Amino acid sequence: MKAMLVAFGAIVVIAIGSNLILGASGFSSQERAAGSAVRLDN
Repeated sequence: MKAMLVAFGAIVVIAIGSNLILGASGFSSQERAAGSAVRLDN
């Protein structure tokens, strides 16, 4: 049971960390999928 809770915690940490890192480095889906002819809300 303890190992499963640790694994769930690791999943949360990895998900949040990857979201922050990829968003800061320009690899968000909004920046990757939108071309110059697309208007996106800021």
